[in-house]
Amino acid sequence: MSVNHQTAGANPSRQQAKRLRVTGIIVLALGLLGAGAVYWIRTHSGEPTEDELLAGNARAGAHQMGVLYGKMGLLTQELSDDLNQPGTQALIIAAASVLVAAGCFYFARLEDDNDEAR
Repeated sequence: MSVNHQTAGANPSRQQAKRLRVTGIIVLALGLLGAGAVYWIRTHSGEPTEDELLAGNARAGAHQMGVLYGKMGLLTQELSDDLNQPGTQALIIAAASVLVAAGCFYFARLEDDNDEAR
């Protein structure tokens, strides 16, 4: 085999690793920007939340939920309320983008390690 043929075979692996790194950077940047945008838009929307409008009703509603559905229903309602908060939504978006980007960087490193082992 010639030297040119050997380097041509290794080049696609390096290209794949480079694409994975670029994809990881893009996903991370867009995810963090998106999380920041969601948080900023939701906190500065000017619309009053349901909790602000019905502050005195929250305790009665929690009691009624506990009576009708038990502790599990109450826990589910609290989880749903927490997921509707802008900070929680932004955190979930940011965490998901970090995990996907970390996966891209990990697989890019595996590609580099496989390329070096050849």
